[in-house]
Amino acid sequence: MNRKKKIIEGYCLLFTDLLSITIAYVIAILLRYQKFSRVMEPELHFMVCICFLLFCTIYSFLFDWNREFLTRGIFVEFIAVLKFHLFMILAVASFLFVVQRGGDFSRLVMGYFVVFDMMFVWLVRLFMKKVLRIYFTSQSNMVKVMVIAKDAVLDKTVSQLKQYLDIDYEIVALACVDVDRRGVVIDGIKVTADGADVLEVARQMPLDEVFINLPDENKEYVKHMIYDLESMGIACHYNVDIIDRPQKEFHVGNFAGYTVVTYSINHFDYRRMAIKRLMDIAGGLAGLLITAVLTPFVALAIKLDSPGPVFFAQTRIGKNGRRFKIYKFRSMYIDAEERKKELEAQNEMQGLMFKMENDPRITKVGKFIRKTSIDELPQFYNIVKGDMSLVGTRPPTEDEFEQYNSHYRRRISMTPGLTGLWQISGRSEIVDFDDVVKYDLEYIDNWTLGLDIKILLQTVVVVLTGKGSK
Repeated sequence: MNRKKKIIEGYCLLFTDLLSITIAYVIAILLRYQKFSRVMEPELHFMVCICFLLFCTIYSFLFDWNREFLTRGIFVEFIAVLKFHLFMILAVASFLFVVQRGGDFSRLVMGYFVVFDMMFVWLVRLFMKKVLRIYFTSQSNMVKVMVIAKDAVLDKTVSQLKQYLDIDYEIVALACVDVDRRGVVIDGIKVTADGADVLEVARQMPLDEVFINLPDENKEYVKHMIYDLESMGIACHYNVDIIDRPQKEFHVGNFAGYTVVTYSINHFDYRRMAIKRLMDIAGGLAGLLITAVLTPFVALAIKLDSPGPVFFAQTRIGKNGRRFKIYKFRSMYIDAEERKKELEAQNEMQGLMFKMENDPRITKVGKFIRKTSIDELPQFYNIVKGDMSLVGTRPPTEDEFEQYNSHYRRRISMTPGLTGLWQISGRSEIVDFDDVVKYDLEYIDNWTLGLDIKILLQTVVVVLTGKGSK
Protein backbone atom coordinates (compact mmCIF):
# COMPACT_ATOMS: atom_id res chain seq x y z
CA MET A 1 0.00 0.00 0.00
CA ASN A 2 1.38 3.43 -0.94
CA ARG A 3 1.95 5.84 1.91
CA LYS A 4 -0.61 8.42 0.78
CA LYS A 5 -3.35 5.81 0.61
CA LYS A 6 -2.44 4.35 4.00
CA ILE A 7 -2.53 7.78 5.67
CA ILE A 8 -5.87 8.72 4.12
CA GLU A 9 -7.42 5.36 4.95
CA GLY A 10 -6.02 5.26 8.49
CA TYR A 11 -7.07 8.75 9.52
CA CYS A 12 -10.51 8.52 7.87
CA LEU A 13 -11.26 5.29 9.75
CA LEU A 14 -9.90 6.68 13.03
CA PHE A 15 -12.07 9.79 12.69
CA THR A 16 -15.22 7.78 11.92
CA ASP A 17 -14.48 5.33 14.77
CA LEU A 18 -14.06 8.20 17.25
CA LEU A 19 -17.21 9.87 15.95
CA SER A 20 -19.17 6.60 16.27
CA ILE A 21 -17.96 6.14 19.85
CA THR A 22 -19.00 9.68 20.79
CA ILE A 23 -22.46 9.39 19.22
CA ALA A 24 -23.08 5.93 20.70
CA TYR A 25 -22.01 7.15 24.14
CA VAL A 26 -24.29 10.19 23.99
CA ILE A 27 -27.21 7.95 22.96
CA ALA A 28 -26.42 5.55 25.80
CA ILE A 29 -26.41 8.43 28.33
CA LEU A 30 -29.71 9.82 27.02
CA LEU A 31 -31.39 6.40 27.04
CA ARG A 32 -30.35 5.86 30.63
CA TYR A 33 -30.92 9.34 32.10
CA GLN A 34 -33.17 11.11 29.50
CA LYS A 35 -31.33 14.41 30.16
CA PHE A 36 -27.66 15.26 30.72
CA SER A 37 -28.63 17.20 33.85
CA ARG A 38 -29.83 13.97 35.47
CA VAL A 39 -26.57 12.09 34.98
CA MET A 40 -25.20 10.73 38.23
CA GLU A 41 -21.42 11.00 38.61
CA PRO A 42 -21.07 13.14 35.42
CA GLU A 43 -17.30 13.49 35.79
CA LEU A 44 -16.95 9.67 35.92
CA HIS A 45 -19.05 9.17 32.80
CA PHE A 46 -17.07 11.86 31.00
CA MET A 47 -13.82 10.18 32.05
CA VAL A 48 -15.03 6.79 30.74
CA CYS A 49 -15.91 8.37 27.39
CA ILE A 50 -12.39 9.81 27.18
CA CYS A 51 -11.02 6.34 28.00
CA PHE A 52 -13.01 4.84 25.12
CA LEU A 53 -11.69 7.47 22.71
CA LEU A 54 -8.12 7.08 23.97
CA PHE A 55 -8.25 3.29 23.69
CA CYS A 56 -9.57 3.55 20.13
CA THR A 57 -6.68 5.82 19.15
CA ILE A 58 -4.02 3.61 20.75
CA TYR A 59 -5.55 0.41 19.35
CA SER A 60 -5.69 1.85 15.83
CA PHE A 61 -2.00 2.83 15.80
CA LEU A 62 -0.46 -0.04 17.76
CA PHE A 63 -2.51 -3.00 16.54
CA ASP A 64 -3.08 -1.80 12.97
CA TRP A 65 -6.53 -3.42 12.86
CA ASN A 66 -7.29 -1.68 9.55
CA ARG A 67 -4.84 -3.85 7.62
CA GLU A 68 -6.42 -5.10 4.37
CA PHE A 69 -9.52 -3.06 5.20
CA LEU A 70 -10.62 -2.56 1.59
CA THR A 71 -10.32 -6.23 0.65
CA ARG A 72 -11.84 -7.98 3.66
CA GLY A 73 -15.50 -9.02 3.53
CA ILE A 74 -18.56 -8.07 5.59
CA PHE A 75 -18.27 -10.98 8.04
CA VAL A 76 -14.51 -10.52 8.53
CA GLU A 77 -15.15 -6.83 9.20
CA PHE A 78 -17.75 -7.73 11.83
CA ILE A 79 -15.32 -10.08 13.58
CA ALA A 80 -12.68 -7.31 13.60
CA VAL A 81 -15.20 -4.88 15.12
CA LEU A 82 -16.24 -7.48 17.70
CA LYS A 83 -12.63 -8.10 18.76
CA PHE A 84 -12.03 -4.36 19.01
CA HIS A 85 -15.01 -3.91 21.34
CA LEU A 86 -14.11 -6.91 23.49
CA PHE A 87 -10.62 -5.50 24.10
CA MET A 88 -11.98 -1.98 24.63
CA ILE A 89 -14.57 -3.04 27.22
CA LEU A 90 -12.01 -5.23 28.98
CA ALA A 91 -9.49 -2.36 29.12
CA VAL A 92 -12.00 0.21 30.40
CA ALA A 93 -13.52 -2.23 32.90
CA SER A 94 -10.01 -2.97 34.22
CA PHE A 95 -9.38 0.77 34.55
CA LEU A 96 -12.60 1.23 36.55
CA PHE A 97 -11.60 -1.68 38.77
CA VAL A 98 -8.13 -0.24 39.42
CA VAL A 99 -9.50 3.23 40.34
CA GLN A 100 -12.27 1.53 42.38
CA ARG A 101 -15.08 3.31 40.56
CA GLY A 102 -16.73 0.35 38.89
CA GLY A 103 -19.63 0.39 41.34
CA ASP A 104 -20.39 4.05 40.56
CA PHE A 105 -20.66 3.59 36.80
CA SER A 106 -24.01 2.76 35.21
CA ARG A 107 -24.14 -0.77 33.82
CA LEU A 108 -27.01 0.26 31.55
CA VAL A 109 -24.88 2.99 29.98
CA MET A 110 -22.16 0.42 29.29
CA GLY A 111 -24.66 -2.03 27.81
CA TYR A 112 -26.39 0.54 25.60
CA PHE A 113 -23.02 1.88 24.47
CA VAL A 114 -21.65 -1.51 23.42
CA VAL A 115 -24.76 -2.38 21.39
CA PHE A 116 -25.00 0.96 19.60
CA ASP A 117 -21.28 1.44 19.06
CA MET A 118 -20.78 -2.01 17.56
CA MET A 119 -23.65 -1.35 15.17
CA PHE A 120 -22.43 2.17 14.30
CA VAL A 121 -18.77 1.23 13.83
CA TRP A 122 -19.62 -1.80 11.68
CA LEU A 123 -22.13 0.00 9.45
CA VAL A 124 -19.99 3.12 9.11
CA ARG A 125 -16.99 0.99 8.18
CA LEU A 126 -19.00 -0.81 5.49
CA PHE A 127 -20.03 2.60 4.16
CA MET A 128 -16.43 3.89 4.32
CA LYS A 129 -15.29 0.80 2.44
CA LYS A 130 -17.47 1.82 -0.50
CA VAL A 131 -16.52 5.51 -0.27
CA LEU A 132 -12.77 4.83 -0.13
CA ARG A 133 -12.97 2.35 -3.00
CA ILE A 134 -14.73 4.96 -5.15
CA TYR A 135 -12.21 7.63 -4.12
CA PHE A 136 -9.09 5.53 -4.70
CA THR A 137 -10.30 4.14 -8.03
CA SER A 138 -11.31 7.51 -9.51
CA GLN A 139 -9.25 8.50 -12.53
CA SER A 140 -7.74 11.50 -10.74
CA ASN A 141 -6.39 9.28 -7.95
CA MET A 142 -5.41 6.14 -9.86
CA VAL A 143 -1.65 5.56 -10.02
CA LYS A 144 -0.78 4.89 -13.67
CA VAL A 145 2.00 2.34 -14.14
CA MET A 146 4.11 1.18 -17.08
CA VAL A 147 5.74 -2.27 -16.94
CA ILE A 148 9.15 -2.73 -18.58
CA ALA A 149 10.45 -6.31 -18.91
CA LYS A 150 11.91 -8.91 -21.25
CA ASP A 151 9.72 -11.15 -23.35
CA ALA A 152 10.40 -14.26 -21.23
CA VAL A 153 8.98 -12.71 -18.04
CA LEU A 154 6.55 -10.08 -19.33
CA ASP A 155 3.38 -12.19 -19.15
CA LYS A 156 4.21 -13.51 -15.67
CA THR A 157 5.09 -10.01 -14.43
CA VAL A 158 1.78 -8.56 -15.59
CA SER A 159 -0.14 -11.44 -14.02
CA GLN A 160 1.64 -11.06 -10.65
CA LEU A 161 1.27 -7.28 -10.58
CA LYS A 162 -2.45 -7.53 -11.30
CA GLN A 163 -2.79 -10.05 -8.49
CA TYR A 164 -0.96 -8.06 -5.81
CA LEU A 165 -1.26 -4.36 -6.68
CA ASP A 166 -3.65 -2.27 -4.60
CA ILE A 167 -6.92 -1.10 -6.08
CA ASP A 168 -5.58 2.39 -6.77
CA TYR A 169 -2.97 1.14 -9.27
CA GLU A 170 -3.65 0.81 -12.99
CA ILE A 171 -1.23 -0.75 -15.49
CA VAL A 172 -1.60 1.45 -18.57
CA ALA A 173 1.27 0.31 -20.83
CA LEU A 174 3.80 -2.46 -21.40
CA ALA A 175 7.29 -2.35 -22.89
CA CYS A 176 9.20 -5.42 -24.10
CA VAL A 177 12.90 -4.48 -24.37
CA ASP A 178 14.32 -7.51 -26.22
CA VAL A 179 11.56 -8.46 -28.71
CA ASP A 180 9.28 -6.22 -30.74
CA ARG A 181 5.82 -7.12 -29.46
CA ARG A 182 4.20 -3.74 -30.01
CA GLY A 183 0.45 -4.05 -30.54
CA VAL A 184 0.19 -7.37 -28.66
CA VAL A 185 -2.38 -7.34 -25.83
CA ILE A 186 -1.44 -9.13 -22.59
CA ASP A 187 -4.18 -9.55 -20.00
CA GLY A 188 -6.05 -6.56 -21.43
CA ILE A 189 -3.00 -4.28 -21.64
CA LYS A 190 -1.28 -3.32 -24.89
CA VAL A 191 2.49 -3.51 -25.47
CA THR A 192 3.26 0.03 -26.65
CA ALA A 193 7.06 0.15 -26.69
CA ASP A 194 10.27 -1.81 -27.22
CA GLY A 195 13.81 -1.26 -25.97
CA ALA A 196 14.53 1.51 -28.48
CA ASP A 197 11.54 3.80 -27.93
CA VAL A 198 10.45 3.04 -24.36
CA LEU A 199 11.68 6.39 -23.01
CA GLU A 200 10.06 8.34 -25.81
CA VAL A 201 6.73 6.58 -25.25
CA ALA A 202 6.98 7.23 -21.50
CA ARG A 203 7.49 10.97 -22.14
CA GLN A 204 4.33 11.26 -24.24
CA MET A 205 1.79 9.45 -22.04
CA PRO A 206 0.11 10.07 -18.66
CA LEU A 207 2.33 8.08 -16.30
CA ASP A 208 3.06 8.14 -12.55
CA GLU A 209 5.30 5.13 -11.94
CA VAL A 210 7.28 2.46 -13.77
CA PHE A 211 7.97 -1.13 -12.78
CA ILE A 212 11.24 -2.44 -14.27
CA ASN A 213 11.74 -6.20 -14.22
CA LEU A 214 15.24 -6.50 -15.77
CA PRO A 215 17.37 -8.05 -13.00
CA ASP A 216 19.84 -9.67 -15.45
CA GLU A 217 20.03 -6.77 -17.89
CA ASN A 218 23.18 -4.68 -18.48
CA LYS A 219 23.63 -2.41 -15.46
CA GLU A 220 24.55 0.68 -17.49
CA TYR A 221 21.47 0.30 -19.69
CA VAL A 222 19.19 0.08 -16.65
CA LYS A 223 20.92 3.00 -14.91
CA HIS A 224 20.42 5.20 -17.97
CA MET A 225 16.75 4.21 -18.14
CA ILE A 226 16.15 4.96 -14.45
CA TYR A 227 18.00 8.31 -14.60
CA ASP A 228 15.94 9.41 -17.59
CA LEU A 229 12.62 8.31 -16.05
CA GLU A 230 13.49 10.00 -12.76
CA SER A 231 14.29 13.22 -14.59
CA MET A 232 10.72 13.16 -15.95
CA GLY A 233 9.38 13.00 -12.38
CA ILE A 234 8.33 9.36 -12.73
CA ALA A 235 8.88 7.02 -9.76
CA CYS A 236 10.82 3.85 -10.67
CA HIS A 237 10.42 0.44 -9.05
CA TYR A 238 13.33 -1.81 -10.01
CA ASN A 239 13.00 -5.52 -9.28
CA VAL A 240 16.14 -6.76 -7.53
CA ASP A 241 14.64 -10.01 -6.22
CA ILE A 242 16.94 -12.97 -6.81
CA ILE A 243 14.75 -15.67 -5.24
CA ASP A 244 11.00 -16.28 -5.22
CA ARG A 245 9.62 -15.17 -1.87
CA PRO A 246 6.21 -14.05 -0.63
CA GLN A 247 6.13 -10.28 -0.19
CA LYS A 248 6.12 -10.34 3.60
CA GLU A 249 9.50 -12.05 3.76
CA PHE A 250 11.70 -9.23 2.50
CA HIS A 251 11.97 -5.47 2.59
CA VAL A 252 14.16 -2.79 1.13
CA GLY A 253 16.17 -0.67 3.50
CA ASN A 254 19.50 0.95 4.31
CA PHE A 255 22.48 -0.88 5.76
CA ALA A 256 25.56 1.21 6.61
CA GLY A 257 24.94 3.52 3.68
CA TYR A 258 24.06 0.76 1.20
CA THR A 259 20.57 0.25 -0.23
CA VAL A 260 19.81 -3.41 0.42
CA VAL A 261 17.04 -5.97 0.04
CA THR A 262 16.71 -7.80 3.34
CA TYR A 263 15.36 -11.36 3.18
CA SER A 264 13.85 -12.74 6.35
CA ILE A 265 11.21 -15.37 6.97
CA ASN A 266 10.37 -13.56 10.21
CA HIS A 267 9.57 -9.87 10.00
CA PHE A 268 7.73 -8.64 13.10
CA ASP A 269 6.31 -5.18 13.64
CA TYR A 270 8.45 -3.39 16.23
CA ARG A 271 5.35 -1.86 17.87
CA ARG A 272 3.83 -5.26 18.57
CA MET A 273 7.17 -6.61 19.75
CA ALA A 274 7.41 -3.64 22.16
CA ILE A 275 3.98 -4.51 23.54
CA LYS A 276 5.02 -8.16 23.84
CA ARG A 277 8.08 -7.08 25.84
CA LEU A 278 5.94 -4.91 28.14
CA MET A 279 3.66 -7.89 28.70
CA ASP A 280 6.73 -9.99 29.53
CA ILE A 281 7.99 -7.47 32.07
CA ALA A 282 4.58 -7.10 33.73
CA GLY A 283 3.99 -10.85 33.77
CA GLY A 284 7.56 -11.57 34.84
CA LEU A 285 7.36 -9.22 37.83
CA ALA A 286 4.02 -10.73 38.89
CA GLY A 287 5.53 -14.19 38.52
CA LEU A 288 8.55 -13.23 40.63
CA LEU A 289 6.22 -12.15 43.45
CA ILE A 290 4.50 -15.55 43.34
CA THR A 291 7.91 -17.24 43.22
CA ALA A 292 9.11 -15.26 46.25
CA VAL A 293 6.06 -16.36 48.26
CA LEU A 294 6.41 -20.04 47.35
CA THR A 295 10.21 -20.35 47.46
CA PRO A 296 10.58 -20.95 51.26
CA PHE A 297 8.10 -23.84 51.15
CA VAL A 298 9.44 -25.35 47.92
CA ALA A 299 13.04 -24.96 49.11
CA LEU A 300 12.29 -26.74 52.39
CA ALA A 301 10.60 -29.64 50.56
CA ILE A 302 13.50 -29.99 48.11
CA LYS A 303 16.11 -29.96 50.91
CA LEU A 304 14.23 -32.53 52.98
CA ASP A 305 13.75 -34.81 49.98
CA SER A 306 17.32 -34.94 48.65
CA PRO A 307 20.70 -33.31 49.15
CA GLY A 308 21.78 -30.54 46.80
CA PRO A 309 20.95 -26.96 45.85
CA VAL A 310 17.40 -25.60 45.71
CA PHE A 311 17.82 -24.07 42.28
CA PHE A 312 19.03 -25.73 39.10
CA ALA A 313 20.88 -23.67 36.49
CA GLN A 314 21.62 -24.83 32.98
CA THR A 315 22.96 -23.16 29.84
CA ARG A 316 20.27 -22.94 27.18
CA ILE A 317 20.16 -21.47 23.69
CA GLY A 318 18.17 -18.29 23.28
CA LYS A 319 17.19 -16.13 20.32
CA ASN A 320 19.46 -16.70 17.30
CA GLY A 321 21.99 -18.77 19.24
CA ARG A 322 22.58 -16.55 22.30
CA ARG A 323 23.55 -18.52 25.41
CA PHE A 324 21.89 -17.83 28.75
CA LYS A 325 21.46 -19.51 32.12
CA ILE A 326 17.97 -20.87 32.70
CA TYR A 327 16.81 -21.27 36.29
CA LYS A 328 14.41 -23.82 37.77
CA PHE A 329 13.63 -25.38 41.12
CA ARG A 330 15.71 -28.57 41.24
CA SER A 331 13.53 -31.59 40.49
CA MET A 332 16.28 -34.18 39.95
CA TYR A 333 19.11 -35.71 41.94
CA ILE A 334 22.39 -33.82 41.67
CA ASP A 335 24.00 -36.52 39.49
CA ALA A 336 21.21 -36.36 36.90
CA GLU A 337 23.39 -35.13 34.03
CA GLU A 338 25.92 -37.93 34.50
CA ARG A 339 23.21 -40.60 34.70
CA LYS A 340 21.55 -39.32 31.52
CA LYS A 341 24.14 -41.13 29.37
CA GLU A 342 23.22 -44.43 31.02
CA LEU A 343 19.54 -43.90 30.20
CA GLU A 344 19.89 -42.84 26.56
CA ALA A 345 18.75 -46.28 25.36
CA GLN A 346 15.42 -45.77 27.21
CA ASN A 347 14.69 -42.42 25.58
CA GLU A 348 10.99 -42.33 24.63
CA MET A 349 11.42 -39.34 22.34
CA GLN A 350 12.32 -39.69 18.67
CA GLY A 351 14.92 -37.14 17.66
CA LEU A 352 17.13 -34.76 19.59
CA MET A 353 15.21 -34.43 22.88
CA PHE A 354 15.43 -36.78 25.86
CA LYS A 355 12.29 -37.82 27.74
CA MET A 356 11.38 -40.72 30.05
CA GLU A 357 8.00 -41.11 31.69
CA ASN A 358 9.41 -42.81 34.79
CA ASP A 359 12.78 -41.09 34.87
CA PRO A 360 14.69 -42.46 37.92
CA ARG A 361 16.63 -39.21 38.18
CA ILE A 362 13.53 -37.28 39.30
CA THR A 363 13.00 -36.95 43.05
CA LYS A 364 9.67 -37.44 44.82
CA VAL A 365 9.25 -33.70 45.31
CA GLY A 366 10.47 -33.23 41.75
CA LYS A 367 7.57 -35.27 40.39
CA PHE A 368 5.09 -33.04 42.20
CA ILE A 369 6.63 -29.71 41.21
CA ARG A 370 6.94 -30.89 37.60
CA LYS A 371 3.33 -32.08 37.56
CA THR A 372 2.19 -28.67 38.81
CA SER A 373 4.83 -26.72 36.79
CA ILE A 374 6.10 -25.15 40.03
CA ASP A 375 9.64 -26.11 39.01
CA GLU A 376 9.53 -23.50 36.23
CA LEU A 377 8.63 -20.50 38.42
CA PRO A 378 12.25 -19.21 38.69
CA GLN A 379 12.19 -18.71 34.90
CA PHE A 380 10.24 -15.50 35.56
CA TYR A 381 13.67 -14.07 36.40
CA ASN A 382 14.83 -15.01 32.87
CA ILE A 383 11.72 -13.32 31.48
CA VAL A 384 12.34 -10.04 33.31
CA LYS A 385 15.99 -10.12 32.16
CA GLY A 386 14.90 -10.57 28.56
CA ASP A 387 16.46 -14.00 27.98
CA MET A 388 12.99 -15.49 27.68
CA SER A 389 9.42 -14.44 26.99
CA LEU A 390 6.13 -15.47 28.59
CA VAL A 391 5.19 -17.16 25.30
CA GLY A 392 7.64 -18.44 22.73
CA THR A 393 9.45 -21.54 21.55
CA ARG A 394 11.12 -24.17 23.71
CA PRO A 395 14.74 -23.21 24.59
CA PRO A 396 17.07 -26.07 23.52
CA THR A 397 20.06 -27.35 25.44
CA GLU A 398 23.59 -26.91 24.09
CA ASP A 399 23.91 -30.61 23.19
CA GLU A 400 20.66 -30.48 21.27
CA PHE A 401 21.56 -27.23 19.50
CA GLU A 402 24.88 -28.60 18.25
CA GLN A 403 22.97 -31.24 16.26
CA TYR A 404 20.55 -28.82 14.61
CA ASN A 405 20.15 -28.58 10.85
CA SER A 406 19.00 -25.36 9.13
CA HIS A 407 15.31 -26.26 9.49
CA TYR A 408 15.60 -26.91 13.22
CA ARG A 409 17.60 -23.73 13.82
CA ARG A 410 14.72 -21.53 12.69
CA ARG A 411 12.85 -22.36 15.87
CA ILE A 412 15.33 -20.20 17.81
CA SER A 413 14.74 -17.20 15.52
CA MET A 414 12.32 -15.94 18.18
CA THR A 415 12.86 -15.47 21.91
CA PRO A 416 12.15 -18.76 23.75
CA GLY A 417 9.17 -18.82 26.09
CA LEU A 418 7.99 -20.15 29.42
CA THR A 419 5.05 -21.62 27.54
CA GLY A 420 4.16 -22.13 23.90
CA LEU A 421 2.07 -24.09 21.44
CA TRP A 422 3.70 -27.43 22.14
CA GLN A 423 3.23 -27.02 25.91
CA ILE A 424 -0.54 -26.59 25.55
CA SER A 425 -0.82 -29.33 22.95
CA GLY A 426 -0.22 -32.23 25.32
CA ARG A 427 3.56 -32.01 25.73
CA SER A 428 3.83 -35.42 27.39
CA GLU A 429 1.94 -37.05 24.54
CA ILE A 430 4.43 -35.72 21.97
CA VAL A 431 7.00 -38.41 21.22
CA ASP A 432 8.69 -36.98 18.12
CA PHE A 433 11.03 -34.00 18.20
CA ASP A 434 9.83 -33.02 14.73
CA ASP A 435 6.38 -32.40 16.24
CA VAL A 436 7.93 -29.99 18.75
CA VAL A 437 9.61 -28.19 15.85
CA LYS A 438 6.32 -28.15 13.94
CA TYR A 439 4.50 -26.45 16.82
CA ASP A 440 7.31 -23.94 17.35
CA LEU A 441 7.45 -22.98 13.66
CA GLU A 442 3.67 -22.75 13.52
CA TYR A 443 3.86 -20.27 16.41
CA ILE A 444 6.60 -18.22 14.71
CA ASP A 445 4.82 -18.12 11.35
CA ASN A 446 1.45 -17.13 12.83
CA TRP A 447 2.57 -14.96 15.75
CA THR A 448 0.26 -12.22 16.94
CA LEU A 449 -0.35 -10.61 20.32
CA GLY A 450 -3.75 -12.28 20.29
CA LEU A 451 -2.12 -15.69 19.88
CA ASP A 452 0.12 -14.99 22.90
CA ILE A 453 -2.92 -14.10 25.03
CA LYS A 454 -4.74 -17.23 23.85
CA ILE A 455 -1.75 -19.45 24.71
CA LEU A 456 -1.37 -17.83 28.15
CA LEU A 457 -5.05 -18.47 28.96
CA GLN A 458 -4.82 -22.07 27.74
CA THR A 459 -1.63 -22.55 29.76
CA VAL A 460 -3.48 -21.57 32.94
CA VAL A 461 -6.09 -24.24 32.17
CA VAL A 462 -3.41 -26.84 31.39
CA VAL A 463 -1.50 -26.11 34.63
CA LEU A 464 -4.64 -26.16 36.80
CA THR A 465 -5.89 -29.43 35.30
CA GLY A 466 -2.45 -31.06 34.95
CA LYS A 467 -3.32 -31.97 31.36
CA GLY A 468 -0.38 -33.21 29.30
CA SER A 469 1.98 -33.20 32.27
CA LYS A 470 3.78 -36.23 33.68
